[in-house]
Amino acid sequence: MARSDDDGRLQAFKAEFFKALAHPLRIRILELLVVDDRSVLEIQRALGAEQPIVSQQLAVLRAKHIVRATKEGTTVRYAVADPEIRALLSAARRIFNNQLVGTRSMLRELARERRR
Repeated sequence: MARSDDDGRLQAFKAEFFKALAHPLRIRILELLVVDDRSVLEIQRALGAEQPIVSQQLAVLRAKHIVRATKEGTTVRYAVADPEIRALLSAARRIFNNQLVGTRSMLRELARERRR
């Protein structure tokens, strides 16, 4: 029974991690942070988002230990907590591209059917 409980906790941990990524703005923030550490103001300007919204999304990512914050004087700079986040985003991009290629192929086939 303990094995099942451990498996359940592990699956819940994984699900919570992916839930933290399940927001378009959080993904955009991570895409910025895998390139370079940034302050809230820098993130806000790059995304054209308001400060409270950026701060709220960063708080979610911090709570799940996906990003870390470092204070530099009066500025807080954010960075990805694990460099493997870059690899994860890159793998996701390849998966999405593969799905889109398949969708494009289906659309071309549908267009050919309509012409018949």
